[in-house]
Amino acid sequence: MEVTGVSAPTVTVFISSSLNSFRSEKRYSRSLTIAEFKCKLQLVVGSPASCMELELYGADDKFYSKLDQDDALLGSYPVDDGCRIHVIDHSGIRLGEYEDVSTVEKYEMSSEAYDRRQNTVRSFMKRSKVGPYNEELRAQQEAEAAQRLSEEKTQASAISVGSRCEVQAPGQSPRRGTVMYVGLTDFKPGYWVGVRYDEPLGKNDGSVNGKRYFECQAKYGAFVKPALVTVGEFPEEDYGLDEM
Repeated sequence: MEVTGVSAPTVTVFISSSLNSFRSEKRYSRSLTIAEFKCKLQLVVGSPASCMELELYGADDKFYSKLDQDDALLGSYPVDDGCRIHVIDHSGIRLGEYEDVSTVEKYEMSSEAYDRRQNTVRSFMKRSKVGPYNEELRAQQEAEAAQRLSEEKTQASAISVGSRCEVQAPGQSPRRGTVMYVGLTDFKPGYWVGVRYDEPLGKNDGSVNGKRYFECQAKYGAFVKPALVTVGEFPEEDYGLDEM
């Protein structure tokens, strides 16, 4: 096949390879020799230039010819915009070898070696005393957390399992139920009150992340902070959820 009248100095083609499954769109000069062109393709497909076999396909993916003359110019072949040049690798590299990064040996530095370096984010944070290296701020945060825990413990001590209660969560209407659990949990820090609501207005069945804290039907259980719970004589209300 012969193409005449081509004047554009460059051509935009798609590059595919036997080494991977993706295509790259690239622009090249028509004045490159095939040998020079192969050297540029090394950076695209990862195959050594000496181990490449090039095939030219049209925009309709129809095979045109092999680019097998290393001293010929790229523009001497019927290469036009939208064509595809397929690189067949003969180096013995496996398909997808350059795509699987799990096989690439990674450099790992110990925490002690990283600490000895000066121009790192960690050293900057230490010098500037920010984040976890701000001892004053960290001490303040720990004191505040201890204070909150103490307050929650005091609030929780006034709530007894089996008591009727009303829960007033922000943005929600009051919900009545029975206290089923009071204490620490594994799913979040602090003290929590497990409530079995009178109606299915909860989020669980008394268990969270596979650990059971009390028994109730699905959607009847909830865990709330002690500050949201008021204990008292709260008779069951009919929410009308069973009405048709």
